[in-house]
Amino acid sequence: MKWFLWVALVISLDLSSANSISSYNHYRLPAALRPQKYYLRILTELKNPDDLRFTGNVQIVIKALQNTRNITLHSKNLTIDESQITLRQIGGGGKKDNCVSSTSVNPAHDYYILHTCEELLAGNVYILCLPFSADLNRQLVGYYRSSYKDAVTNTTRWLSATQFEPAAARKAFPCFDEPGFKASFVVTLGYHTQFTGLSNMPVKEIKPHETLPNYIWCEFEESVPMSTYLLAYSVNDFSFKPSTLPNGALFRTWARPNAIDQCDYAAEFGPKVLQYYEQFFGIKFPLPKIDQIALPDFSAGAMENWGLVTYRETTLLYSPNHSSLSDQQNLANVIAHELAHQWFGNLVTMKWWTDLWLNEGFATYVAGLGVQEIHPDWQSQDKGILTALITSFRLDSLVSSHPISRPIQMVAEIEESFDAISYQKGSAVLRMMHLFMGEESFRLGLKEYLKLYTYKNAEQDNLWESLTSAAHQVGALAGHYNIKTIMDSWTLQTGYPVLNVTRDYSAGTARLTQERYLRDSQIPRSERVGCWWVPVSYTTQAEKDFNDTAPKAWMECSQTGESVPTTIDLLPGPEEWVILNIQLSTPYKANYDARNWQLLIDTLNSDQFQSIHVINRAQLVEDVLYFAWTGEQDYGTALQVTNYLQRERDIIPWKSALDNLKLLNRILRQTPNFGLFKGYMKKLLTPIYEHLNGTNDTFSSMQQNEVLLKTLVVNVACQYHVSDCVPQAQSYFRRWRSEPDPDENNPVPPNLRSTVYCTAIREGTEEDWDFLWTRFRRSNVGSERQTILSTLGCSKEVWILQRYLERAFDPKGDIRRQDSLLSFQAVVSREQGFPVAKSYLMEHVDFMVEYYYPQTRSMARLLPPLCEQIYTANDLNEFRAFVNKSQQSLKGVEQAIQQSLEAMVTNVQWMDRNYPQIFDSLQRNL
Repeated sequence: MKWFLWVALVISLDLSSANSISSYNHYRLPAALRPQKYYLRILTELKNPDDLRFTGNVQIVIKALQNTRNITLHSKNLTIDESQITLRQIGGGGKKDNCVSSTSVNPAHDYYILHTCEELLAGNVYILCLPFSADLNRQLVGYYRSSYKDAVTNTTRWLSATQFEPAAARKAFPCFDEPGFKASFVVTLGYHTQFTGLSNMPVKEIKPHETLPNYIWCEFEESVPMSTYLLAYSVNDFSFKPSTLPNGALFRTWARPNAIDQCDYAAEFGPKVLQYYEQFFGIKFPLPKIDQIALPDFSAGAMENWGLVTYRETTLLYSPNHSSLSDQQNLANVIAHELAHQWFGNLVTMKWWTDLWLNEGFATYVAGLGVQEIHPDWQSQDKGILTALITSFRLDSLVSSHPISRPIQMVAEIEESFDAISYQKGSAVLRMMHLFMGEESFRLGLKEYLKLYTYKNAEQDNLWESLTSAAHQVGALAGHYNIKTIMDSWTLQTGYPVLNVTRDYSAGTARLTQERYLRDSQIPRSERVGCWWVPVSYTTQAEKDFNDTAPKAWMECSQTGESVPTTIDLLPGPEEWVILNIQLSTPYKANYDARNWQLLIDTLNSDQFQSIHVINRAQLVEDVLYFAWTGEQDYGTALQVTNYLQRERDIIPWKSALDNLKLLNRILRQTPNFGLFKGYMKKLLTPIYEHLNGTNDTFSSMQQNEVLLKTLVVNVACQYHVSDCVPQAQSYFRRWRSEPDPDENNPVPPNLRSTVYCTAIREGTEEDWDFLWTRFRRSNVGSERQTILSTLGCSKEVWILQRYLERAFDPKGDIRRQDSLLSFQAVVSREQGFPVAKSYLMEHVDFMVEYYYPQTRSMARLLPPLCEQIYTANDLNEFRAFVNKSQQSLKGVEQAIQQSLEAMVTNVQWMDRNYPQIFDSLQRNL
């Protein structure tokens, strides 16, 4: 990745040493100065598609905290006219005149350093004025361009938007671009009268531009103090749908005019969840308005800019005729996540990116509470915790994972932190804390923390102080325990524990020991170090109390960090099982002795299986398949557990099972004995497929969870050719193809479209593929376009897949940059597509890096589905050689490369250890 910062040629003679390289090389800004307010004025020109650009100036009110002769701030890819820079003192004593004598840069940290004529004195206030200009870029970061096609006039409509998190405000205007440098903003946008201007705050005043006809200046009200990454503005010709919010902020949902009919659900759900958070946090939403806007081009899923939340179209727009229930639930989760940030992240912000998880983990966790409140029938919390744990367990069982709270010294490292550890593991440890603290002290501590740090910055230790105080006040935690000690063990060290449970059946006790759980089985036990403070909840076969998640015991760590084994007593005799970790309240795995596993297997495979809580059934499936993978259990035991799924009728254990069995499928389908695995999967799936009436459209009579279960089961059933799944899917597709107007009339039920499209493309012809491609090009619904992109990769024809990848990465093609990832993942995750996508990546890596630049996150996300299918030493060595050869291109994705290589190593180990014996186990369980 190339780092570059360029500045205009110097015109004025008094800047004698302009743009020399600065000796200041620390990754954090100096602490001598604090911005207090920005007056930001930007003229955006969207009329000429060949020259989309912006010009502006920023006046920064700066307070000096220490004497200094330098003003160090951030600027990247901006042309700064240095002859127009001014600096003057506006408050305090001493000499009033000042100026800038020279400038220097540090391209590694994007620093732009102004050396002053006179020393800036502590206590004084100054105003710095910087003029700047740049092209509206195509990279989806900073201040960038987007467009959509007006179907009526068949013309391209241009708009502008911002994406500043984590460190791209510096690409839009010179600023102190760190989260700890909060200031208020007065934004004024200049644009043609045919457009609308939006920013974080309501419009204050509109007046004509001084010289440009039909242009206006739109000034917005001054913002509350906030970090630069939360500033947002857009110039567009969108429409909006207003929401009614009694006694609350003005709430509007924006989209391009030909998609405004898809805003109804977001406009209804958004205000409800905002009001829930006001009550939950005990703090009213502090701004007078909130806008949410669906952008055609957007790199992230959504962004929580204060008062102007930006989304991909797929995460804000919903069409009942085209979107599935799964699409709707995903949309609700994203809106709830972004609106939770308005408090956790915006009102109180982390001091530095080390604690990014405080933003993302909290928003993920609290979003689950918000969705659960508004749609209790969705059971979103249960599914959310399972997804959080499955996703983070997989990543965090690698040596190359990282702590939730991690040191950050470069912008590329910030990008790497936006992963399952910050979001999903962060969410899981917060839920653990919520459950062991109890509702009263958790809510009390949160409210105290938010009030203490309103409009300020905080670190995780500040949160622990507020929560400890509340827990002791309410009596929820013993006086000698504190939240910091417990939570540091989860946030400051990598990984998670497995609790090994050895029962003494005659004494009625069990000894618990813990060690770090790792997928790499060749790492000796002596190196699986780490100690976690574990709240231990459990129940017995006689009690079956799965509602009490409070800890009955704690696993503690010594002062030197060693694990202290724990014994629990008053347990039943040898005829009854024990289950730890009620409702997966804590992110650990539990491995029992052989007898306890057998007792659990006996209950699961009996009519009494529902006496075990549904989340714990999912936990047993998840844990035992992991233990079989790494050799702590054999596949005989694991398959006896999964056999019970023939009786299971709830989505949560099925999701757990299918996520894990998919990993086996991706390896075994490339081996000669795959038929046995296929037979076993058919045995598990046939009863549930028939129970749910197969592919028949019975959705209207089903509960929400049944709809999702059917969607999941039918999808996998067609992959394994269960019953009539494939011919029925093909029949749906043929009916669609025979429609006179297939873009208006689609007989395929929205919840089955992903399955039907994929099956038809996999079993179909080039004409089928071209038909679906045409539907993609003509569709006006984001979720439908996403479904089609995810299924066009199902073809078995190598040449079609190669053509598809070329279209996916064509900068002038029909697939938008942010969606190319979907296309690649669709190809690489299928059997025939895997070698095609692998070759494409290896041959075109330089082009792909340039295509995504500077979005290193996108490159990182190409790798997981690839590494899941490499299981031979030869393929592993080939990938290693590719990485070594492409080191320069793959800068910024080192973490993803390490994790991919480690996952491949564990696949190779799996083949050596398990391949010979798994087929005996499958044979015995067929």
